[in-house]
Amino acid sequence: MSLFDAMRISATGMSAERTRMDVASENLANANSTNGVNGPYRRKEVALKAASSGSFGAMLSSVAGSVPGSGGIGTQTGTTKGGVQVSAIVEDKTPNRKVYDPGHPDADQQGYVSMPNVNPVVEMTDLISSSRAYEANVTAMQTTKTMISRVMDLLK
Repeated sequence: MSLFDAMRISATGMSAERTRMDVASENLANANSTNGVNGPYRRKEVALKAASSGSFGAMLSSVAGSVPGSGGIGTQTGTTKGGVQVSAIVEDKTPNRKVYDPGHPDADQQGYVSMPNVNPVVEMTDLISSSRAYEANVTAMQTTKTMISRVMDLLK
């Protein structure tokens, strides 16, 4: 695995976390939207998957050949994949909340309004979590950049 692979992997993580932040923000913005095209707004979630196509053993074998002192075990092909990618943005299947508000324009005959299945506490927790993960990927990328810079200084 090269230093540029490490930067690419961090970049995929940053992209995925940015998508999670965007979806959580959309959920918060629509927390009170009761009248959409298909009824009340439905909470969305981001599904992530690993960007590597091989198994862990295959990944380990491909990287082992580039480790000093490994005796060349494994094959370094230069096509090491890694990171994360967004596989889908899916709707949460939890039922909508029923709130008694007979004066609301979307209330049914009994006075209940079907509110979105968005919990602001959960969304804020998701925002904080994705923000911290984004920061961790930025730190990893900055560390890799520093390592590349030091390697360039050694080659002078």
